[in-house]
Amino acid sequence: MKAETEAGAVVTATAAPPMIELTQLELHLASAGGEVNILRGLDLRVEAGETVGIVGPSGSGKSTMMMIIGGLERPTGGSVRVAGRDLAGLNEDALALFRRDKVGIVFQSFHLVPTMSALENVAVPLEFAGRRDAFDRARAGLEAVGLGHRLTHYPSQLSGGEQQRVAVARAFATEPDLLLADEPTGNLDGETGAQVMDVLFDLAERHGTTLLLITHDDELAHRCGRIVRLLDGLIVDGGQPA
Repeated sequence: MKAETEAGAVVTATAAPPMIELTQLELHLASAGGEVNILRGLDLRVEAGETVGIVGPSGSGKSTMMMIIGGLERPTGGSVRVAGRDLAGLNEDALALFRRDKVGIVFQSFHLVPTMSALENVAVPLEFAGRRDAFDRARAGLEAVGLGHRLTHYPSQLSGGEQQRVAVARAFATEPDLLLADEPTGNLDGETGAQVMDVLFDLAERHGTTLLLITHDDELAHRCGRIVRLLDGLIVDGGQPA
C-alpha cells in the first residue's frame, strides 16, 4: 500500500504480519504400530485481532496444532510463525519467555496451583514478568471476571466456574497478544460455561487480543468471527481469513 505525505513524497506502508502463520505444518510420531501422522501439512493464517473457532472430531489434530502454536510442542515439518516470530529459531528458554510475553492459555482443566489463593494464582505470571504491581494487576484482573470478593479463596473453595474465571484472569494478566483456549467450558455445565465465555470474549474484545478457541460446541464456535475445520490432521475449511 502506498501513501503520499504532505511534502508529496510517496512512501510504502508495510502490512502488519499475521498473528499466526502455519505453513505445511506436520507432526509425525513413532508408535509400536508404525508412524502416526497427527498433522499432515496444514496451512493456517490468522490476522491480529481475529477470533477463530477451531472445530473438528476428536483426533483431528486441534489440540496438537494449538500446542505447537503455543510453543509447547515442536513440529516435525513445516514452519510456525506467531506474532512475527519464527518459533523454530527459539530454544526452550526463549520459548518460555515468548509465551510469558505474548501468549495466554486456558485449558479445559483449570491448572490452578492448589496451595495458592486466587490472587496469588493470577499474580504468578506477572511476578515472573518482573512486574512490581503484580498483585494490584492481579486484583484488577479478578475484579474484571467478577471475583473481586474471592481474592483470598483457594481453588478447593471455589466452584468450577469460579476456578475457570481465575484461569481466564491469569491468562489475560500479562495482556497477551494471543489467547489460546482449549475446550475452556468442557468441565462446566451449560449455564456456567456460557457465563465464563461471556467474560472471555468481553476481555478479548477490550484488549484487542487474538483468540483461538477449540470447541465441540457449534453455538460457541459461531460466536467467533471465523470457523476453521480440521479433519484427519488437515484444515478442510476456513484456513484463510475472509
